[in-house]
Amino acid sequence: MKRIVEPELMDAAEQAKAYAEADFSSAHETYPKLFAQRFPRRPKRGLALDLGCGPCDVTIRFAKANPGYTFHAVDGSAAMLRQAKRAIQRAEQTPHPSLSPSDGERVSAGRVRGNGFSQRIRLIEGFIPGAPIPKRSYDVILSSSFLHHLHEPQVLWQTVRERSRRGTIVFVPDLRRPATKAKVREFVKKYCGSEPEVLRRDFYNSLLAAFTPAEVRRQLKAAGLRGLKVEIISDRHLLVYGRID
Repeated sequence: MKRIVEPELMDAAEQAKAYAEADFSSAHETYPKLFAQRFPRRPKRGLALDLGCGPCDVTIRFAKANPGYTFHAVDGSAAMLRQAKRAIQRAEQTPHPSLSPSDGERVSAGRVRGNGFSQRIRLIEGFIPGAPIPKRSYDVILSSSFLHHLHEPQVLWQTVRERSRRGTIVFVPDLRRPATKAKVREFVKKYCGSEPEVLRRDFYNSLLAAFTPAEVRRQLKAAGLRGLKVEIISDRHLLVYGRID
């Protein structure tokens, strides 16, 4: 099945609200765990760039699991960033007495190390390329479920090149395109059947717009990112990860 592109931005308030309120925990909660497994020798402290952060559900999960990290979270949708700001505020007010961070440190109830998420997650509105990204390079570059939105995927990979240095960790989980529209409909029913119609429609379109692992490998080769690996991590997700050479 050929790729069918979708709008690059979820800029409607209805879309952003539905996406922010949807339950993606089955996928999102695995990402910090996979990050810890793939990079057991990562630094305990660092500066991370999150490209296409959306409502920051994944960003917040990474911040909880990696209390020594701060994040610059970039998105082109003002509606999404409003949802992200609310999510960060809620996360600050929620105690996490039983949280077990991925690096093995114990976190007490309340704010992570007494440091609120609003101090550790900086929201930045802008499109790549050209977004006002504050730093020349980062220790970690994340991008969750952003690649499939892009009409031109090299926009992401060139930003990864430009904002990385030797040793930068790259972690990019995303949807992968099923072989048929029948399988797409099956996944929408299975994983999104009880969600609002706007979210079911967006998920359907996103699956059609997602890339296959082979396509992503070709993108990485074209971008000169040969050190990054592509791994299938679920029936509907792939993961790009590695360190910049």
